[in-house]
Amino acid sequence: MKAQVAGREPIAVDVIEGRSYFWCACGRSKRQPFCDGSHKGTGFEPLEWTADRSGRKFFCACKQTATPPFCDGSHRKLAD
Repeated sequence: MKAQVAGREPIAVDVIEGRSYFWCACGRSKRQPFCDGSHKGTGFEPLEWTADRSGRKFFCACKQTATPPFCDGSHRKLAD
């Protein structure tokens, strides 16, 4: 099963060193790009990622990335 496309552009987030983030892998969360528990019963689980330093990161919103949780440009290949 493929994840739902939550957006067609990456989402920029200023992350804090040492903090864990739970990236939504299913595409159903209302708090994109992060998990809000909407994956329950779908077979998807959020991906935990811990920032190794503070700064801006671009999280994938299309959920088709080969480099989760970050954007790899896969949104450019989505059909309209």
